[in-house]
Amino acid sequence: MPAARTTLARVYVDDLDTALPTFVDLTGEQPRQRFSYRGLELATIGGFLLLAGTTEALAPYRGTHATVLVDCLDEVLQLTEQHSGKILDGPNVVPTGRNLTVRHQGGSTIEYVEFDASQPGA
Repeated sequence: MPAARTTLARVYVDDLDTALPTFVDLTGEQPRQRFSYRGLELATIGGFLLLAGTTEALAPYRGTHATVLVDCLDEVLQLTEQHSGKILDGPNVVPTGRNLTVRHQGGSTIEYVEFDASQPGA
């Protein structure tokens, strides 16, 4: 079974620079990462993944409920097959490592990220 290291609540915002000060005060932390991907600007801070972009750029991602950092995407692929999940996207190389988006039985849609600290966006 894949070991989930961290689960990040996804928060969709209009503008990352405008939203970040609130989350700095809310979490008492500075953003750990900030990067661009597929027309979006993203930042991780505390237990949140903030995603900013146009309505059109955000549309494909709004149905994803959470981002889960895992040690091994291959284990997630096995779990997905075992439980008849559907791969919606990936595996992909992303600025923070590799990712995969899965729709699980019961209707949850989760993005899994195998974090790679050597990646430029990590």
